[in-house]
Amino acid sequence: MDGAMTDEEGKPIWGAGCGVFGVFAPGEDVARITFFGLFALQHRGEESAGIATTDGERLLLRRGMGLVMQAFNEDDLSRLKGFAAIGHNRYSTTGSTSPRNAQPFVFAGPRGELAIAHNGNLVNALHLRAELEAQGVEFETTSDTEVIAKLILHSPAPTFEEAIAEMMEKVRGAYSLTILTHDKLIAVRDPWGIRPLCLGVLNGEHWVVASESCAFEPIGAKFVREIEPGEVVVVDADGMRRFKPVESKRCATCIFEFIYFARPDSLIFGKRVFEVRRRMGHILAQEHPAEADIVVPVPDTGISAALGYAEAAGIACVEAIIKSRYSGRTFIQPDQRMRELGVKMKLTPLKEVLAGKRVVLVDDSIVRGTTTGQKVRMLFEAGAKEVHVRISSPPYRYPCFYGIDTPNRGELIAARMSVEEIRDFLGATSLGYLSIDGLVRATGIPKGKFCLACFNNRYPIPIPRDVRLHKLALEERAHTR
Repeated sequence: MDGAMTDEEGKPIWGAGCGVFGVFAPGEDVARITFFGLFALQHRGEESAGIATTDGERLLLRRGMGLVMQAFNEDDLSRLKGFAAIGHNRYSTTGSTSPRNAQPFVFAGPRGELAIAHNGNLVNALHLRAELEAQGVEFETTSDTEVIAKLILHSPAPTFEEAIAEMMEKVRGAYSLTILTHDKLIAVRDPWGIRPLCLGVLNGEHWVVASESCAFEPIGAKFVREIEPGEVVVVDADGMRRFKPVESKRCATCIFEFIYFARPDSLIFGKRVFEVRRRMGHILAQEHPAEADIVVPVPDTGISAALGYAEAAGIACVEAIIKSRYSGRTFIQPDQRMRELGVKMKLTPLKEVLAGKRVVLVDDSIVRGTTTGQKVRMLFEAGAKEVHVRISSPPYRYPCFYGIDTPNRGELIAARMSVEEIRDFLGATSLGYLSIDGLVRATGIPKGKFCLACFNNRYPIPIPRDVRLHKLALEERAHTR
């Protein structure tokens, strides 16, 4: 992926839209189960991690900046007592990267107390927050998640479930939620199903929910099904029940879950993500063949598609770029000299493999084009004779407002340049993108089930024209009050 959160060059880079987890398991170590669930979902967010538990009388909370392994220690987990828990890995799309915006949040209101974790982004958060503030509701963070929580806590509805139903009638945007009260675990998915959420069973009797099915196997749970768009799942001492307070107009799951966000071993629409990505590579090779000696994946995001491309083209797939296993996000900023080294801090080419070769370089997407251009130059400098860039998604031309912190349209290279102009900018021998029809065909799912707005400008949920939508919008509002 060519760009996300903040990389060593100080440029925004992509994240994976947050990870949420929840478990209701009396008699089990729910904090430790949640820790390992979050560890499996680490790819969805690296900014902060948090766990909240309930013992029936109070909600306990621990949050920390950085990776899951950095945010918790044995003492933290031992103090998080209870029979149910929720957890969160954060990749910020609304609100700055700071401890106060780390989730889960715990809020109190007229209805009592709740903990909440959110994957997604609301498009009407500014409007709803203004309405609540006019009613005297005070806010503690600059996250749109707090808007969801305060709508529930200040609802006049008689039950939490009815308050959640009211909230779902008011909010617009993407939200997959895990909510914890003193006695309940609640999972909520927006009526469009934009972000994933699934249900599993632990030890045959306890319920778990997670952003992706890959979180279940490490904790010994079994995948049951995906939570449906518009569905609310409630788990308490009486068992599990479900209801759909808001009917789904149509499913509009973000297709980038298949392209990049989801872990290859996860299931979406019953399809293994790895197999879908491999089929993307097959179709990409059919749509954009190249006379080449080797296929080289960009680690790690291009591996599955590169394998598929190599299979379809009858060309060897070779590991010719080595990724540093310690190249995740850091809060220690590199100096200017290291910043200028760019992708070389993360990726090292194998000159012996590349020298004199015609190379097909496979990656999942291009956003700004800056880091992709660096990779192309790196291969030529290592001795490659030709570099044919192949991208396993269509040109990314429009920003996302549903939970991905993408640049504004002016920064998206495909919004400003033709494919040939991008090829020239990258310095590549040739450039080929997977078509929208080829992408959808690779999933085996009807086109109408997906949000494709970043490719075709057709947003399933209308974006307010009078709202400045970016991750610091609520922060700016707070500063102007």
